[in-house]
Amino acid sequence: MTDTEARSPRTLSVPDLSLVVLVGTTGSGKSSFAAKHFLPTQVVSSDACRGLVSDDPNDQTATGDAFDVLHYIAGKRLAAGRVTVVDATNVQPESRRQLIQLAREHDVLPVAIVLDLPPQLCAERNSRKPDRAHFPPRVLQRQQGELRRSLRHLEREGFRKVHVLRTEEEVDAAQVVYEKRFNDLRHLTGPFDVIGDIHGCRSELVTLLGRLGYAVTRDAEGRAVDAAHPDGRTAVFVGDLVDRGPDTPGVLRLVMGMVAAGHALCVPGNHENKLGRALAGRKVTVSHGLQESLDQLAAEPPEFVAEVREFIKGLVSHYLLDGGRLVVCHAGLPEKYHGRTSGRVRSHALYGDTTGETDEYGLPMRYPWAEEYRGQALVVYGHTPTPTANFLNNTICLDTGCVFGGKMTALRYPERELVEVEAEQVWYEPVRPLISDAPGAREGRPLALGDVAGKRIVETTHHGRVAVREENAAAALEVMSRFAIDPRLLAYLPPTMAPVATSQREGYLEHPDEAFAAYRADGVRQVVCEEKHMGSRAVVLVCRDAEGTAAEKRFGTATGGQIWTRTGRAFLDDLTVPGLPAEHGALTRAVLARLRAAAEDAGLFDELDSDWLLLDAELLPWSLKAEGLLRRQYAAVGAASGAALRAARTALATTAGRGVEGLDVADLAERQDHRAQDAEAFTEAYRRYCWTVEGLDSVRLAPFQLLAAEGANLAVRPHDQHLAWIDRLVDADTSPLLRPTRRLVVDTEDAESCAAGAAWWEELTARGSEGMVVKPMAALVRTEGSRLVQPGVKVRGREYLRIIYGPDYTRPAHLSRLRSRSLGHKRSLALREYALGIEALDRLAAGEPLWRVHETVFAVLALESEPVDPRL
Repeated sequence: MTDTEARSPRTLSVPDLSLVVLVGTTGSGKSSFAAKHFLPTQVVSSDACRGLVSDDPNDQTATGDAFDVLHYIAGKRLAAGRVTVVDATNVQPESRRQLIQLAREHDVLPVAIVLDLPPQLCAERNSRKPDRAHFPPRVLQRQQGELRRSLRHLEREGFRKVHVLRTEEEVDAAQVVYEKRFNDLRHLTGPFDVIGDIHGCRSELVTLLGRLGYAVTRDAEGRAVDAAHPDGRTAVFVGDLVDRGPDTPGVLRLVMGMVAAGHALCVPGNHENKLGRALAGRKVTVSHGLQESLDQLAAEPPEFVAEVREFIKGLVSHYLLDGGRLVVCHAGLPEKYHGRTSGRVRSHALYGDTTGETDEYGLPMRYPWAEEYRGQALVVYGHTPTPTANFLNNTICLDTGCVFGGKMTALRYPERELVEVEAEQVWYEPVRPLISDAPGAREGRPLALGDVAGKRIVETTHHGRVAVREENAAAALEVMSRFAIDPRLLAYLPPTMAPVATSQREGYLEHPDEAFAAYRADGVRQVVCEEKHMGSRAVVLVCRDAEGTAAEKRFGTATGGQIWTRTGRAFLDDLTVPGLPAEHGALTRAVLARLRAAAEDAGLFDELDSDWLLLDAELLPWSLKAEGLLRRQYAAVGAASGAALRAARTALATTAGRGVEGLDVADLAERQDHRAQDAEAFTEAYRRYCWTVEGLDSVRLAPFQLLAAEGANLAVRPHDQHLAWIDRLVDADTSPLLRPTRRLVVDTEDAESCAAGAAWWEELTARGSEGMVVKPMAALVRTEGSRLVQPGVKVRGREYLRIIYGPDYTRPAHLSRLRSRSLGHKRSLALREYALGIEALDRLAAGEPLWRVHETVFAVLALESEPVDPRL
C-alpha cells in the first residue's frame, strides 16, 4: 500500500439508527476516535461509567456495576431512537454478545468499528498515560489475542457491518458517514393514495386508480404498465398484490411500472414474501392462492418473471412518510417498531402478531395491536379482510376483501378520505366469511389505564403544556370510573370560570366595571355580557336520529344523545318526573326529543352538515339536581338562622319592655333586626332558583353555545354567531323547554357603553338573576404578548353572593375580609381547563382517536381536584 493510498479517506458507513460498538485493545485510540467522529452525548464509555459508580475510571473492581450502567444508558438511548456508541475494549465475545442482544431488543442494527493497531503502538501509548503507566503487559497481550481470535467471527456474531482499521494512517483518514435507513422516506410529504390488498384483481385496480384521478398508460399490447396523477400524487401499495385473483401478472406489471417511474411506492405483503421465496427456488407450501400466481406467471416471459423476483426481493418492510406522520406496512406495526430494522420488525410488518389461538375455521387469531396503539403516526395497513375500512386509534386497515367479492379501498392522505370500488365478482371463496373482526372494525378497548393514570403532560395548541399531578389524576380516575357516562360520548367537560376582580365599590364584592377594565387592559374592545342562568351546568349531545345511527358512526355507541354534568356524570338518567315512564333515562330521552325537534326545525343539522350537535347549557331549576345540597346546606342555614334570630329578638324585646335600669339593648336589638333581614334575604335568594318539577314542562334548558358538530370545533367561533344559532333554536322550540339567553354588547373603550353594561347588570340582579358572564366577542383571544385571555369572567349579583358567602356577607367588616380573597390560582385553573377543552374539541373535529380526545377531557376533571376556594 502506498502512502497516498493509506492516507486516502476511508468511508465508514453507519446506519443513522444503530448501535456502534468500538472494538480494540487498551491504547488503540477508541476514545480519541469516538471524540473525533461522534457527539459527546452519543458516546457511552465504560471508563466514564466506572467513574460514575466508583469515582475512579480505572477501578476494575467496579467493572460489573459500570457495565450495568452502560447497558442501561445505551438501552435508553436506543429506545429513544438515538445513535449510540459504546466505547469499551469489547474484545471478549461475551461482552459483544450482550451488546448485540441489546441492539436486537431495540430493533436496531449493530455495527462494529475495530481498531486493530500494532501491539507495540498501543503499549507505547499506555506508557504515556499517567493513569496507565504501570499497566501490566500481560493484560495487553491477552486483549490482543482475544481481538485476533474475534476478527473472523464478528459478522457471524450478528454485526451488520464490520469496519477494521489497522494503521494510524487509516484511523486518521477515516470518515464516518451516516446512511439513511431504507424505510425512512420522511422527506416525502405526499399527498398519497394508499391502496389496500389487491390479490390479482387488476381490473378493479385500474378502475380504482381512475377514480383516484390517475391516468393509466398502456403498452403496445394494451396492458396497463404505468399510472400517474396529474397533481403529482403518489400511490402507496400496502402489499398482497398477488395470489387468488385472476391476473397477478397484470397487477405486478402495473405496480412495478409505477414504482419504477416514481409514481408509486410499495411494501411487501406476506403473499409477496412467499411468492418471492418460491421464485427463488426455496421450498414453500403451495397454499392460499399461491398456485394461481405460479400458474399465471408460468405463461409469462422468463425475463418478466426474473424482474418480478428482483422487485419482490427489493421491497422494504414498511415506510415512514411525511415527517414520520404516516406509516405504511402490510399487517400493522406498533409504534416501537416504526423506522426500526430487524427480523422481528419485518415479520410483524408482513404477518402481524397472533394470540396463539385459532378460530373455528382453523385460522390464527390476530392480536389486536391497534386497540392498544397510542402513536402519533397514522398507520395504514391491510392483511386482514374486513367489510369496511374504519379508523381505530389512528390506524386503519384497507383490506376490504376485493378478491372475496368485497371492495378495493384506497385512503387519500392527508385528506383521510376513503375511495372504494366494488369487486366485479367473487374471484376466490374465503375460508372465513367477511365479518367485522379486524382490529379496525372492532369496537375493542377504547381506553386504557395508561392513557390517564399517573403524572401526565398534555400538549395543547393554545396554552402549551398542561401538567396533571398524579394525585389529581387518581381522584379523577375514581370519579370517572365509578360515575361517568360512557367515555366514548364524553368529548368535552366545561372549564371552571374565574370571577371578576374584586370590586372596591361600597357594598359590592363583584361589579362589571372590573370586568370591562380587565378586558380593556388586555386589548379586547368588544365584549358580550350574557345573562347567567341559575341552574346546573350541562353539556348536551343531541343526535339527529333517536335510534343512534349517527352516534354509533361517530362515537361507536348507538344513542340518541346524552346530557352530563361538569364531572361527566349522567345528568337526568336517575330522575323521574310525573307524566313520564318510571324507567332509567326517560327524562333524558324526553328532553333530547324536544331539543332534537327544535334543532331540526331551526335547520342547524343541515346548516352545520352534521348528524349531531354538542351544546353548552344550563339546566333549570337548580333544585332538579341540587336538592340534597339545598336541604343540607342552604335550607338548614336559613331555618337555623331564622329560628335563632326570632328567639334572640323576642328575648331582647322582653328585656327592653321590662326597662331594666342600666341595661340598654336598643343597639343590640337593631343589629339582630338587620341580621334577621339578611337571613330572610338569604332564604329568598336561594328559593328564587328552585321550583317543584311537576312534569317535563317544568324543566328548562338554557343553551348558550354550540360547541361542536361533525368535523368542526365551533367553540372558537365568535359569540354573536353562537347566540344567533341559540336564538334560532329557542324560536323553533314549540315546547316550554328552551329558555333564551339575554345579552348586551359592550365597547370597553366607551364609558357610556360600559355604564350601560353595568346598569343592565344591576337591572338583571335586581330582578333576581344570578348575574352575568362577560366574554370577548371573538371567543379565543390573545394579548399582544401572545398570552391567552380569559374566555369569560362571571360577575355575580349581591343577592346571589349572599348564598355563597353567607347571609350577612355585605356587612362592612365581612366585605373587608372577603376583598382579600386570592384569585390567581382560580384564574390559572380556568385558563388551563379552557385550553384543554378547546384541545379536546380540536381533536374531536380532526377525527383523532378517542383516547386522544379523552386524554384532554380527563385532564380537565383532574384539574378540578386542585385545592381552590369553592366559593370563587
